Amino acid sequence: MSIISNFNNKEITFLIYIIIINIVSFFNFGFDKSKSRKNDHRISEMSLMVLALLGGAAGALLGMVVFKHKTSKVKFTLGIPIIFILNKVLELIIFNYLR
Repeated sequence: MSIISNFNNKEITFLIYIIIINIVSFFNFGFDKSKSRKNDHRISEMSLMVLALLGGAAGALLGMVVFKHKTSKVKFTLGIPIIFILNKVLELIIFNYLR
């Protein structure tokens, strides 16, 4: 029996969204780090935070650690973990609603 068969279509759609937004968030942190090394046009901090708020906080947190990016900024070192917790609470609420 497949794990996917335990979920309805709305839950699967939501899971796919969460996976995609976290991948996008992760790679945006990497892309911004790459641009910062080259002194090139950067992704705004607000855009990175919005990605985290839209459900990509896990990807943002992982991107911060893997790319060692934005780790000296309090806005990110405190904000992203707080947003991560909020994301998880909202995900639980949404999953219970979709059931």
